[in-house]
Amino acid sequence: MRILVVEDEFRLATEVARFLRDSGLAVDLASEGIDALHLAETEPYDAIVLDLGLPGMDGLSVLKTLRGRSVNTAVLVLTARDRFADKAAGFRAGADDYLTKPFQLEELLLRVQALVRRAAGHAQPEIRMGPIALDMTTGLATLDEMPVRLTALERRVLTYLMLHPGRTISRTELSEHIYEHNQDRDFNSLEVIVSRLRKKFGRTRIETLRGEGYRLTNETASSCAR
Repeated sequence: MRILVVEDEFRLATEVARFLRDSGLAVDLASEGIDALHLAETEPYDAIVLDLGLPGMDGLSVLKTLRGRSVNTAVLVLTARDRFADKAAGFRAGADDYLTKPFQLEELLLRVQALVRRAAGHAQPEIRMGPIALDMTTGLATLDEMPVRLTALERRVLTYLMLHPGRTISRTELSEHIYEHNQDRDFNSLEVIVSRLRKKFGRTRIETLRGEGYRLTNETASSCAR
């Protein structure tokens, strides 16, 4: 999953980004509203964490502009304001969830994960595809109830494929959701990651459709290695 964190307080932004990255997410940062607006319109994020108290263009204006331009990415609003009127204004502008400062980083992560799951049509924290299960709250992946160890990039790829089972995901789309803005997006490296996942979950689980991309299937794997 790839997240945009919009926060002008440097220490908090750094702390949030580090925690989310340590939890397996790709994170981009913006400290000003105009930069956030540009990134949110040009990059395909799975969710946006948006502070309302931004310099220049405030967060509420960013949110209203995004919704007015049909950007439907899930948005979790951060604010130091705890009044009902402020919360109501955020929801009316198009926010999907609201978190008041100060907050626990674990709660922020859980709320972001829930927004992404629900946007993809998954109500439960655990996503299943045949014998493969992924608990998005812990990052634990299992095959036939046995844990499978994954690297951070392997977990990101598996998570995106699990969120969209049966759908063909182009290499471009997949790379856009697992790499951060300033990272090189190398299709050869992506193929290596997919190859490693096939070894761990079964070679027939992830299909390659020539010229189209990858698709997670429910076919019985002929062989696998944990």
